[in-house]
Amino acid sequence: MYFAWLENPQSVHKSWDSFFRKASEEASYGSAQPQPTSVARESRSAVSSRTKTSKLVEDHLAVQSLIRAYQIRGHHVAQLDPLGILDADLDSFVPSDLITTIDKLAFYDLQETDLDKEFQLPMTTFIGGSENTLSLREIIRRLENTYCQHIGLEFMFINDVEQCQWIRQKFETPGVMQFSSEEKRTLLARLVRSMSRFEDFLARKWSSEKRFGLEGCEVMIPALKTIIDKSSEMGIENVILGMPHRGRLNVLANVIRKDLEQIFCQFDPKLEAADEGSGDVKYHLGMYHERINRVTNRNITLSLVANPSHLEAVDPVVQGKTKAEQFYRGDAQGKKVMSILVHGDAAFAGQGVVYETFHLSDLPSYTTNGTVHIVVNNQIGFTTDPRMARSSPYPTDVARVVNAPIFHVNADDPEAVIYVCSVAAEWRNTFNKDVVVDLVCYRRRGHNEMDEPMFTQPLMYKQIHRQVPVLKKYADKLIAEGTVTLQEFEEEIAKYDRICEEAYGRSKDKKILHIKHWLDSPWPGFFNVDGEPKSMTCPATGISEDVLTHIGSVASSVPLEGFKIHTGLSRILRGRADMIKNRTVDWALAEYMAFGSLLKEGIHVRLSGQDVERGTFSHRHHVLHDQEVDRRTCVPMNHLWPDQAPYTVCNSSLSEYGVLGFELGYAMASPNALVLWEAQFGDFHNTAQCIIDQFISTGQAKWVRHNGIVLLLPHGMEGMGPEHSSARPERFLQMSNDDSDAYPVSVAADFEVSQLYDCNWIVVNCSTPANYFHVLRRQILLPFRKPLIIFTPKSLLRHPEAKSSFDQMVSGTSFQRVIPEDGVAARAPEQVQRLIFCTGKVYYDLVKERSRQGLEEKVAITRLEQISPFPFDLIKQEAEKYPRAELAWCQEEHKNMGYYDYISPRFMTILRRTRPIWYVGRDPAAAPATGNRNTHLVSLKKFLDTAFNLQAFEGKTF
Repeated sequence: MYFAWLENPQSVHKSWDSFFRKASEEASYGSAQPQPTSVARESRSAVSSRTKTSKLVEDHLAVQSLIRAYQIRGHHVAQLDPLGILDADLDSFVPSDLITTIDKLAFYDLQETDLDKEFQLPMTTFIGGSENTLSLREIIRRLENTYCQHIGLEFMFINDVEQCQWIRQKFETPGVMQFSSEEKRTLLARLVRSMSRFEDFLARKWSSEKRFGLEGCEVMIPALKTIIDKSSEMGIENVILGMPHRGRLNVLANVIRKDLEQIFCQFDPKLEAADEGSGDVKYHLGMYHERINRVTNRNITLSLVANPSHLEAVDPVVQGKTKAEQFYRGDAQGKKVMSILVHGDAAFAGQGVVYETFHLSDLPSYTTNGTVHIVVNNQIGFTTDPRMARSSPYPTDVARVVNAPIFHVNADDPEAVIYVCSVAAEWRNTFNKDVVVDLVCYRRRGHNEMDEPMFTQPLMYKQIHRQVPVLKKYADKLIAEGTVTLQEFEEEIAKYDRICEEAYGRSKDKKILHIKHWLDSPWPGFFNVDGEPKSMTCPATGISEDVLTHIGSVASSVPLEGFKIHTGLSRILRGRADMIKNRTVDWALAEYMAFGSLLKEGIHVRLSGQDVERGTFSHRHHVLHDQEVDRRTCVPMNHLWPDQAPYTVCNSSLSEYGVLGFELGYAMASPNALVLWEAQFGDFHNTAQCIIDQFISTGQAKWVRHNGIVLLLPHGMEGMGPEHSSARPERFLQMSNDDSDAYPVSVAADFEVSQLYDCNWIVVNCSTPANYFHVLRRQILLPFRKPLIIFTPKSLLRHPEAKSSFDQMVSGTSFQRVIPEDGVAARAPEQVQRLIFCTGKVYYDLVKERSRQGLEEKVAITRLEQISPFPFDLIKQEAEKYPRAELAWCQEEHKNMGYYDYISPRFMTILRRTRPIWYVGRDPAAAPATGNRNTHLVSLKKFLDTAFNLQAFEGKTF
């Protein structure tokens, strides 16, 4: 650059032009001589001046490289471990350019004599404050103070210059970490509440109980409160938190400010499961609280989302709930609602859902405009040394994927922690991007209070036993500097002691025991109307023909002028228009009408998943793409009515675990929305099994957490192989909580609704578009919310027989849990020799084969549309209607899969074990389907032959 400037000063930035001019003047100053008469002498003088200038430029560039080295690698030598025995980056190696002053100078070809020279500071540093030049000695001192003390900064990988400059200014500017006496006193008081009294109080009262205390990272409480205070100051009104169990009780007490008596009463050994869900331990429960933020005097709503021991599973749930709250408030920029996630170091590095969640952070339909992540870095997992638990230097390295700055901080320096958290909150509000605060701390006890850590970590815990608690260290510091007196400190402790003791006394009152205190989304007004409980009935789900026709006309047209669609799509739209004329619908149109009718009624609909906009099987086409204008799209569903609710349909990242968790959280925020997640193939839900097992199947039982999320799982044996065939209905049915041996006794007027109210979720496999339409609408019209699992078809999407008439969807019609035989056999039931029960697509194979064999009078076929909760009442009616018929269950799935193991004992309960229910289907197998077309057809023919062989079960016993 210098040589380019010599040839043309205009070829470099004006700041470099100025710098080179000044350097040249300094190099020639003092060596000026009378004008030489000899040309040779003049030439030597020019060379000498040029050499001096080059050296000066090289030295300045070396200093700039040194500054950059601190900015990039200074965190590797920062003093982050409060125990002083480990390296936070798992490596004791110190970069060669940052070892000692002498080594640094040598690395950059500088001399000790250069230490007192003044150097021009580059525009990429703020260590000079208002000064433009500093001595090299002072430059190094300030860089050491900024980058190598108790804060380690990782941000130079961010590819945005403005963002890097912002961070540099926040940390490099001299004097930025100055706290007033009042701020220090507030910090001390928060540490007192966090550590000295709350954790100690629990330990004294319940010494033999697991508490998963925060001891060793008590500074997390003031850290969280600082983030909330700063965010409230910048306009945030709602903060949604997710965290594992360590420190959860402390956060409930001292951050969310849950009544202490409510926490203490959860330790009552006589507490019944009815008082706390299924008895899930207190350090997994959630909470919702509206209060005044005493620092800003503004209202703030805090929600802590319930979380199982699958530590990071809550991450996408929190993000989904945050997104929903922002959506309902019209908060597109995240200026009113934000999320905070607390992580453990081992889980943050080890669990893939963290990466999946980060990858949602900037996607348009999933962004929450930045999350503040707090990592409680114990420097150990349960008993596993981090050197055996991760391959990355830091547990936080996964955050680099989204260019999130990472602030490592020694948790035994409370003021450094508070400053870092304040900057993190500002970053999130300024740039609407994620940020990570890594609290490098320790765990004073084992994994829980009953655990013995010395078995596996003797050296670490010897040091921990000697470690002075952070509260004492900070109190001693403030007392020594005169900020507080010893008496004031002791009074602060005594004050909180009294608060805890009084709350402990109140906790004995059984009247305060109620699970409503542990809800993270209370849904006010949903369960009651004018103060009275809702009626346990469900209205008919049909709608007027005018509405059906209107929705159909929009679904078969393009609402925007001049919008060019694909020619193949034009044929699809014409086909829809023809169906509307004939008063019929296929699967896609039935779904369109269900969504559209709910939008008309003010119900927000959100459909998410891989390729859902078009549909995996190219059947949906809810988003139209202009074939001539890039990125110009149209969503006709949002053009149905002038004042309709909004429809959101969004292709997700190639994620199941993270995205399903996100949609679950979205559905958690409000009961007045239909939130659906569709798997690309039903089989793919297995990578989201944790969300299904821990939140969807069990959420109400564990946390009294109603949720109406809908899972759409394409399912069906089509000869496409084991990866694209089975949504594994047996797994969902095994987790259903209805009793196979007990015929339900309904206490409500509506047997169907009574069953639904008692179940943990609803499992259906619809065989008609009309029934699919009705079950989606019923999901919203029910007076409560339950998860809905729908096994959706593939071949039925275009099957000529899988169509429904408007007559099955108009006002007065409803979802049919069971669709009975309505053909010839139903008119003479006493002549029927076999009654086949089935569900889903196989019905159409059975009807075709029955017709081929001419057995319409002898064989009846009944469809089970709602599998769980099992429709005992309707199945009983069907069985009794055909008293002389053999009963068979036919499924296309293998015998050890599908529905048979679920339905068989329930049939026995209905029939009082007087009649067998025979199995017809494929033999047991390890894989759920074959990928060989011929093998598929052979096995299909085999079980269809059995289904209609009226002598097949003769001589068999049951």
